[in-house]
Amino acid sequence: MRLCGKIKGKEIKNRKKCHKFHPFRSCIVQKAGNTVLLPERMGNMRKKRIMALLLGVMLTAASICGCGSAGNAGREEDGSRRNWEGAVPETDEGGSDRGSLESEPSDSGGASSKGESGRNADAASMETGLPGAAATEAAADSAAEAYQAGMYDIAVCPGEEIDIPEWNTEEYDGATEIGYKSVADAPLSTFSADVDTASYSNLRRMIMDGCSLEDIPQGAVRIEEMLNYFSYDYDTPEGKEPFGVTTVLGDCPWNGDAKLLQIGLKTEEIDFGEAPPSNLVFLLDVSGSMYSADKLPLLQKSFGLLAEGLTEKDRVSIVTYAGMDQVLLEGADGSRKAEITAAVDSLEASGSTNGSAGIETAYKLAEKYFIEGGNNRVILATDGDLNVGLTSESELEELISEKKETGVFLSVLGFGTGNLKDNKLEALADRGNGNYAYIDSLSEARKVLVEEMGATLFTVAKDVKLQVEFNPAYVKGYRLLGYENRMLQTEDFDDDAKDAGEIGAGHTVTALYEIIPVDSPQEVPETELKYQDRQEDPGVKNGEWLNLRIRYKEPESDASKLCTYPVTEAQAVYLGRPPKDFYFAAAVAEFGLLVRDSAYKGKASFANVKELLKKADTGEDPYREEFVFLVKTLERNSIPK
Repeated sequence: MRLCGKIKGKEIKNRKKCHKFHPFRSCIVQKAGNTVLLPERMGNMRKKRIMALLLGVMLTAASICGCGSAGNAGREEDGSRRNWEGAVPETDEGGSDRGSLESEPSDSGGASSKGESGRNADAASMETGLPGAAATEAAADSAAEAYQAGMYDIAVCPGEEIDIPEWNTEEYDGATEIGYKSVADAPLSTFSADVDTASYSNLRRMIMDGCSLEDIPQGAVRIEEMLNYFSYDYDTPEGKEPFGVTTVLGDCPWNGDAKLLQIGLKTEEIDFGEAPPSNLVFLLDVSGSMYSADKLPLLQKSFGLLAEGLTEKDRVSIVTYAGMDQVLLEGADGSRKAEITAAVDSLEASGSTNGSAGIETAYKLAEKYFIEGGNNRVILATDGDLNVGLTSESELEELISEKKETGVFLSVLGFGTGNLKDNKLEALADRGNGNYAYIDSLSEARKVLVEEMGATLFTVAKDVKLQVEFNPAYVKGYRLLGYENRMLQTEDFDDDAKDAGEIGAGHTVTALYEIIPVDSPQEVPETELKYQDRQEDPGVKNGEWLNLRIRYKEPESDASKLCTYPVTEAQAVYLGRPPKDFYFAAAVAEFGLLVRDSAYKGKASFANVKELLKKADTGEDPYREEFVFLVKTLERNSIPK
């Protein structure tokens, strides 16, 4: 490797192209301490690089003369993304960060056929989720065009030494933590079920990218999604109920004055071959922001995996959106795998991002090919960076809330780094009767779209709400971990018009409570009353610490059903060693408290988390073993340099 330059100040976290083009080699910026590395010459490619350089010069000159699609006069102040000289990248009319050398889009909205030179993704990189080690020949061929099109932000050439700003426009909701509540003030705790997993895989991406504790946004850490990323050995459903319920209560590892209550729900797994027919609409973002290897190329491979599991009973439509939306495939037989895969593989990123137009078209197709009694679903794949049409979180929520009334469910798959709009994607999934996963690698795509296809695509219970009533005879206070943006009012539990979460086939849902027993020395804050005395309720010494109620609807019903599960003293005062699942869930939660620097983390530490993981015995589960690795990696990343 040759030095291409040195960075002053901040490190570069993502691979980026060089802003100058050398006829004999390609400059790639990679994070390597405080240096920028340049690969050795990449074969006999001199002619190709000179041609790329000449093409870039000619087209730049044409743009300056007024022949380009954007032109210098078309530059607009963006503020979030600049090149190394401080100039703002050229944008097209809709706000794309592609410039005058943008590939010519199709008449219908920006998707165009893509040659081999358009792909610069490294297969091993996508499989593992780790950054690639070198540029491919295809990337070298398209380097000049990519730079002129505004694809890359910055790099440095041999001998240069510059200040490099950090561009990161990722967005996360800053949810406030739930504190301790007094049973005397609020004996009922009500929240919506959640099966999203995006927070965990996104956090994994950050850790593997070298982030330390102080680098990770607190809003990116959602403990419930970290817990629900993993499967647990919970009781299976009995009779006609859609899920089995497991409750365990043991000592809280980070708070010696509290107990930790684990509530687990599990639905019956489904054989995808025997499942009802599916009517799927792939809604794919092909805007300019999807150009990088961890976005559109990874998306294409991911949907190729999904297509392999389809059969002749299924129907598939494909809608793309950039500046406009385009229908590539309509109501195709699921057995036409080659045609489906070819349509996805033909896509190329270009143009602005009018996601709302694509949503409208996708739901129209889903309604057109609606299968009664089947799985009708839109699968949205995007980085969430919408800049045309409806773009605000509230506007998108209103749109998707209206569309869910069609009976069509929604799955949201997030891709990419640097401009991920996590807040918008989570809101879309929550309001659209759906789930949200983040795809950081091909192995994650295989987990979501192949291994857990039933859970991802087939809803067995919708608008699932949980309500816990604590008995003051045994409990004086409690705190729910996570679920901050899933909290419901007490009256919402019995209101069938109030939206809640969906659970798919084979899903497990986990919720953890810190419980303060009545004999605990820990004080629980109580509300001060001005006009009346507190009416102390001593509770009933009936052996029940709490009562769990679950309300849900069947997928095609608008009327809810109620299930009740009392948790007895024998279960609460757990005799003997709790099951391994309890220790693992506790380890995940404690890790989440550490990462978000929770005000309630107590004695949480990396050492405690690793000790819990030893008790959990994670060796038989590769996903749990990966979690052990992530804990150790973040601990190393966070050691002061």
